[in-house]
Amino acid sequence: MTLSELYVYPIKSCAALPLDATTVEARGLSGDRRWMIVDAGGRFITGRQFPQITLVQARPVDGGLILEAPGMPSIRVEAPQPAAHETVEIWKAPVAAVPASEEASAWVARYLGTDARLVYMDESVQRPVNPVYARQGDIVSFADSFPIMLLGRGSLDLLNTKLDVPVVMTRFRPNFVVDTPTPHAEDDWARVAIGEVEFDVAKDCTRCNFVNVDPALGRKSHDGEPLKTLTGYRRFDDGVTFGRHLIARSPGVVRRGDAVTVLATR
Repeated sequence: MTLSELYVYPIKSCAALPLDATTVEARGLSGDRRWMIVDAGGRFITGRQFPQITLVQARPVDGGLILEAPGMPSIRVEAPQPAAHETVEIWKAPVAAVPASEEASAWVARYLGTDARLVYMDESVQRPVNPVYARQGDIVSFADSFPIMLLGRGSLDLLNTKLDVPVVMTRFRPNFVVDTPTPHAEDDWARVAIGEVEFDVAKDCTRCNFVNVDPALGRKSHDGEPLKTLTGYRRFDDGVTFGRHLIARSPGVVRRGDAVTVLATR
């Protein structure tokens, strides 16, 4: 098996950025979900509430990002210098963040048509992973819960045989896509190596209606798909699962085309 696709999401819930290679860091892939949009109360904003957020393209540049979105002028956003942190919220849990510039926040507020701000996670923030599934000291970015998400190509291929209209891989916002030989082969993995980096496979990835947002159109499906179909054959005690969450156990670089080796199964 090989790593066939590699993505980061510079801003939580915004467009996927395909890569050929990236560095694996403690809190996830380099540059992945280090930025986030929050509402006036500091609560995270995602494509669940604002599907059009998936059309925001964030392109990393030295010291920050270039943002582009339909109907908006592009803007350069500088990573804010470490300063006094504010407390924001992801799934009702507090997270420290540094506010971006007023100009950047005005840009996202104008695009979404709501009172919104852009915030940044600097290196001083240590947001812990749920200790039920992690080791002491494991940290994560602004991702929902875990540093990295992996999905097998075979799993999407099976789902698409059940849908009237096939969906693309980026509906599911993976970091790693592996050309698995059989659907849901990844369900059995407990530890994997991708190129030179080893990962624990920490937990199944449970799914919500965010997967119903078409990332090319920035809107939700009218028929509840593909979550409705997934619910019919992928509902377990923990919910509807599709993909696996990973935590890196060694540093290094991963590259598209790297060999993927299963080191242990559950």
